[in-house]
Amino acid sequence: MTHSFALHVPDADLEPDPLDPAQILSGTPEVSGKVVWESDDGRQLRGIWQITPGVVTDTEADELFVVISGSATIAIEGGPVLTVGPGDMAVLREGDRTTWTVHETLRKAYAISR
Repeated sequence: MTHSFALHVPDADLEPDPLDPAQILSGTPEVSGKVVWESDDGRQLRGIWQITPGVVTDTEADELFVVISGSATIAIEGGPVLTVGPGDMAVLREGDRTTWTVHETLRKAYAISR
């Protein structure tokens, strides 16, 4: 296991993580991210993720995240519509089918359980 650490999320360097073109409903959103910690068994991930404005679909993992900057509306199929911005925490259930409308480039810190 990695030693304990701290990271300034707003300035962290991220790596491009191209979307599947089939996920893009509108605009030209670009995704980048970085896994900063992963458990030895690969079941727990901690990281940073960013997406530029546009509309995309996704199938979610079991995830808790906190928005660092930007804003989005996340429509969950058969469920609520979440509006998130800086300082907001959200929890997504594994298997949730979502449509993300990203209004301003959104950066989040996340914890995923597989």
